[in-house]
Amino acid sequence: MSVFCGVECVVVLGCLRWAWKRCTYVGSYDSSSWTVATAEEFEPVPRFCRIILAVYEPDLRQPKFAPPGGYRLNPDYLAKKVTYEETQGRAPPYIIYVDHDHQEIVLAIRGLNLARESDYKLLLDNRLGMQKFDGGFVHHGLLKSAIWVLNQESEFLKKLWLDNRKMYKMVFTGHSLGSGVAALLTVIVVNHRDKLGGIPRCLVKCYAVAPARCMSLNLAVKYADVIYSVVLQDDFLPRTATPLEDIFKSIFCLPCLLFLICLRDTFIPEGRKLRDPRRLYAPGRMYHIVERKFCRCGRFPPEVRTAIPVDGRFEHIVLSCNATSDHAIIWIQRESEKALDRLKGSSTETITTAPEIPRFERLQTLEKEHKDALERAVSLNIPHAAAIIKEGESSGDKSVETCGENVDDEETNVSNKSSNARANWNELVQKLLKKDDSGHVSLNREIPISK
Repeated sequence: MSVFCGVECVVVLGCLRWAWKRCTYVGSYDSSSWTVATAEEFEPVPRFCRIILAVYEPDLRQPKFAPPGGYRLNPDYLAKKVTYEETQGRAPPYIIYVDHDHQEIVLAIRGLNLARESDYKLLLDNRLGMQKFDGGFVHHGLLKSAIWVLNQESEFLKKLWLDNRKMYKMVFTGHSLGSGVAALLTVIVVNHRDKLGGIPRCLVKCYAVAPARCMSLNLAVKYADVIYSVVLQDDFLPRTATPLEDIFKSIFCLPCLLFLICLRDTFIPEGRKLRDPRRLYAPGRMYHIVERKFCRCGRFPPEVRTAIPVDGRFEHIVLSCNATSDHAIIWIQRESEKALDRLKGSSTETITTAPEIPRFERLQTLEKEHKDALERAVSLNIPHAAAIIKEGESSGDKSVETCGENVDDEETNVSNKSSNARANWNELVQKLLKKDDSGHVSLNREIPISK
């Protein structure tokens, strides 16, 4: 009898320990070991959040969602606006905005509309392992939507890029449902750059705001140099590996579903999750906006942490009353502006050298982080990760060469020029001077010298 009582006590204590860890888990734990982002790399995020909000605007000249003191859009820069009637349910509404101030062509896609049946059909058109793509797995419905958008707008985007002397960046951005479409659209464009006039890889970027899990881990790491995901604190969607079909079947009992997901994931080993090629993840490099901490009430000045995580990539659901509110694009836009102001303030206090040197150092750090993440994926035996390193390095080298941002290449060119000049000078000296049999050096009279 005492044995059974001891077993019961152990089980009860184990359950209490699990419940304590799950109930006290906060979103800041996911990025506790990450480095703090710089103001320069995070600067575009509030601007793109504002462009996403413009998709919701009926009239950009009289905006309803314009935050006071925030980034203002120029209505004359709006190149195209596509509504639900024009997409006919094949994709969410989107706009194409040519930002001449920042030399960017932006295609922004709105998030899920709870009143639109077509958006639900788009999300539910998926089963785990249903769609293979580029050596991994992706969300079937979001991929179909991305292909449709590219077929519709490729010629228009190509013309815009060529008209702007092939200098503008091509940026795809979206929120929630739209972030998944934008991320997969970026992957297609990177692999078929001829669709947009042969645009270099380094000029293609994606900012996925509150991203849905839309691609397998090997693809999420592979494209971390062009896709950036932005997550606000406890947002549930980037952490929910459960198929979205199950989520929206349980939309009226979402807390119960999240609790059951936590319970189920507790008994799945980390290695099993990583080796499952069908498991989908949030794409690219992660930027985590943290503004709440354990046992501290209210919101605090937000900070931004960044990394390319491989293991532990937002795997734990946060049981928080803010899990859904942190998903709202308005909150993300507001908090990202606060975080950017704080980053700018801290950078002006600590800068002691010319800005070009830290910028080059940060670019080299980002490249090294991407390479380390690729190698980490191989060491964890993630499916299809072995072939990624060669492809990632080659694609990265091509993009760097095309954009001319590699300092090492410039130094190599300079050294080559100096060595060539030294060789030419040596040849000239040998021609002008000649040695006789006794070893004496004299001027070669046979070579004419112009006066």
